[in-house]
Amino acid sequence: EVLKGPASILYGEIQPGGLINLVSKQPLSEPFYEAELQLGSRNFVSPRFDISGPLTSDGSLLYRVNGLYRTSESYRGFEQNNERLFIAPTLAWRIGSSTDLTVSLEYTDDKRAADDGLPVIGNRIVDVPRDRVASDPEDAIGTQFFNVGYNFEHRFSENWKVRNAFRYSSYNYDFNTIAYQIGADEEANSVIRYWASQDGQNKNYALQTNIVGEFATGSVEHTLIFGADISYSDDRVYTVLDFETPLPLDIFNPVYRSVPKPEEDTLALFGETNVETHRYGFYVQDQIAIFDNLKLLAGLRYDTAEQRNDSGEGSETTQNYDDFTPRVGIVYQPIPELSLYASYSRSFNPGSATTAGGSLIEPETGEGYEVGVKAELLDRRLAATVAYFDTKKQNVAVTDPNNPLFSIASGEQQSRGVELDISGQILPGWNIIATYAYTDAEVTADTDRSLVGNRLFNVPKHSGSLWTTYEIQSGELQGLGFGLGFSYVGKREGDLPNSFQADSYFLPNAAVFYQRDNWRAAINIKNLFNVNYIEAVSNSRVSGNQPGEPLTVIGSFTVKF
Repeated sequence: EVLKGPASILYGEIQPGGLINLVSKQPLSEPFYEAELQLGSRNFVSPRFDISGPLTSDGSLLYRVNGLYRTSESYRGFEQNNERLFIAPTLAWRIGSSTDLTVSLEYTDDKRAADDGLPVIGNRIVDVPRDRVASDPEDAIGTQFFNVGYNFEHRFSENWKVRNAFRYSSYNYDFNTIAYQIGADEEANSVIRYWASQDGQNKNYALQTNIVGEFATGSVEHTLIFGADISYSDDRVYTVLDFETPLPLDIFNPVYRSVPKPEEDTLALFGETNVETHRYGFYVQDQIAIFDNLKLLAGLRYDTAEQRNDSGEGSETTQNYDDFTPRVGIVYQPIPELSLYASYSRSFNPGSATTAGGSLIEPETGEGYEVGVKAELLDRRLAATVAYFDTKKQNVAVTDPNNPLFSIASGEQQSRGVELDISGQILPGWNIIATYAYTDAEVTADTDRSLVGNRLFNVPKHSGSLWTTYEIQSGELQGLGFGLGFSYVGKREGDLPNSFQADSYFLPNAAVFYQRDNWRAAINIKNLFNVNYIEAVSNSRVSGNQPGEPLTVIGSFTVKF
């Protein structure tokens, strides 16, 4: 689920623009079994399963297991296939009529090409074939993600309950020895690379408890939430790099492996950091229904954090931060199908990004305003929302353009604009999802005065998407459906100095599917016209400018038991 705006009250240290909250699939009380096989372009193969049901006759113990394996060749010129293994078991225990406990685990193992994108020459990203690699075709990275935790809920009555949740997560990555892009000789059309390797480990422990109560003061109804959370994170990064052996590569006429690749343990230590963060948060929020058609929301969160940074060279620093982050909102419904709303909130996020000098970047803070209108149309089958937003972020960590292994702090960034979202069913069988955004995003303050007024990188002024499907509802062709849509992304600045741009792109997509009883077959086509485009940029002229995926066809067959 996508939660827009800097809603830090319940979620703590997040980006002020909002967050994507990953919600695990929950166990079902009835037996459920689903299997799917996907096959597609570039030897794409992906079997998947999803099974659930009760483990006991009284249904007090439920389970669910999701699993997936995926492999495909890279559409870039890498030798490493992209592979993913995913498994996620969940167990739910209905301890009694008022108490539930859910325990979940998730493990992901990824192996993929270490793709650092294309460089810039002049004011444009180099115009080369999509599969052209600026590092080395052998470069690869392995990542592992592990997450385990529980959610506990006890209902004291119909109106009051307590919730407690714990999560432990770890994320590890390991670059094998790669040809890392650090510099460029634009006159010679060359990327300057060096043999490098980097290992990273992140461990995070988080515990949250809150109490939710519903009550009334006279005719005014309240939904009150108050609670606390505590977390500890340990981020370690170890980097080795051979500055003695530059590896220039002509991006237009590349010759790879001109120098034998060394073993990782022969490279010199370049940097070692260990950042430990202790965080404590306390929050309260009240959703107030003054009338049936008028609701207010007010909340306040207090965070305190202690960070210890050890650069591995006998240099250790400790820093302490704290901040209050309020949130207020109002919703008015002149008629049941129309909602007018406004909100203001702030956020606070102590990160673990470090500079090339080994120092931590100060916590990122943000604030956001939003006003909008939400309407439910066609007997509430179709929902439409239009909103104006204005978000500011201070102390934003961005890629260091002179050393992509590290970060620098940008002073203040502002994004404001208009968003339009439409989703729902126009007619029986005809569904639509449409979005449009106009975003004016710029640097509003910085120690480098030349950046003030520049547009933010990778943020288009105009972007939008449309996806519509129609499924035949009756007759011999019942269950046959078609989908058609597109995504559009406007021109984007490539870095904060605005020294180059990534062009706009328009990608049409299509689908055809057929479903009957307990099975479904589908063919999805992405980038129908095989458009060559740049999907993302990252504030660097040397690397991070990523070509997008070419024409891709994926067929799938799903069966439920």
